[in-house]
Amino acid sequence: MDFGLVLQTDPPASRVISLMKRAERNGFSYGWTFDSAVLWQEPFVIYSQILANTTKLTVGPMVTNPGTRTWEVTASTFATLNDMFGNRTVCGIGRGDSAMRVAGRKPNTLARISEAMKVIRALGRGDEADLGGTVVRFPWIKPGAELPVWMAAYGPKALKMTGEEADGFILQLSDLYLTEYMVKAVKDAAVAAGRDPSEVTICVAAPAYVTEDDSPEALAHARDQCRWFGGMVGNHVADLVAKYGEHSAAVPDELTDYIKARQGYDYSHHGRSGNPDTEFVPDEIVDRFCVIGPAEKHIEKLNALRELGVDQFAVYDMHDAQEATIDAYGTKVIPAVNG
Repeated sequence: MDFGLVLQTDPPASRVISLMKRAERNGFSYGWTFDSAVLWQEPFVIYSQILANTTKLTVGPMVTNPGTRTWEVTASTFATLNDMFGNRTVCGIGRGDSAMRVAGRKPNTLARISEAMKVIRALGRGDEADLGGTVVRFPWIKPGAELPVWMAAYGPKALKMTGEEADGFILQLSDLYLTEYMVKAVKDAAVAAGRDPSEVTICVAAPAYVTEDDSPEALAHARDQCRWFGGMVGNHVADLVAKYGEHSAAVPDELTDYIKARQGYDYSHHGRSGNPDTEFVPDEIVDRFCVIGPAEKHIEKLNALRELGVDQFAVYDMHDAQEATIDAYGTKVIPAVNG
């Protein structure tokens, strides 16, 4: 199993780079960041420094979207990084929650994501792409360039499209039931589209918090540090409920039931521990969606995720134990999972 580290690009950028270097030393092979231009610093500028200061780490956004940059600019940025540092980028893409809403726009449609994925992937590997009537190609790309595009998804149409079109699937939660359900949906869609389902890389991303023991006090603190994640996921779940209704056969209740007490969401606290808008998230959801507890519990859950077909676990590291979590994964978790 591969391991990734997910960070926000909070200033100073030097700290983001330092944590990514630490992650590589501890056996992580992917470095991901949020991509929301108003809330955080520009990630692609920081990627160049992460790549320059590491040797093997693959970097990318979790996730970008097709609405905040034109598609040829996105593709050119990735391709430039790949030309400078080797094929060490991956384009994670989704509808755009915070990035679009904070700027006063609606998240992108699936049709727009589909079109963007095709253009970005094609241009990123040196092929031609149609930009709405104008066919372009980057003349400076060398042979052998690659740009995998991984799609973030929860709903039935997005899962189907991921299986049909994307190189990878990003699932932002680590609940075992929902992981099994959604991975199956993606792989079934791949098969129906005539693809080899093993060609779709499966990446589960969730907060991880390693405690010294499983005492009630230690677990309570870990839950409070990771509760923000249920609120972030809840933004996407609320969109699904608005579209399909409550208790819809199209979306599992195990994903939607917990947002009944959700009152709204202020993006100024997005992705941060202590987010006051996530108090509605119950402990059960934190335990299901995140990975918390002693190292042994992390190893147990990650092995279970791997049995469900997960190729990468990406650690959301937004809490008060960033370095400790990276180090604990490097010394205890990754060697046990991959040993």
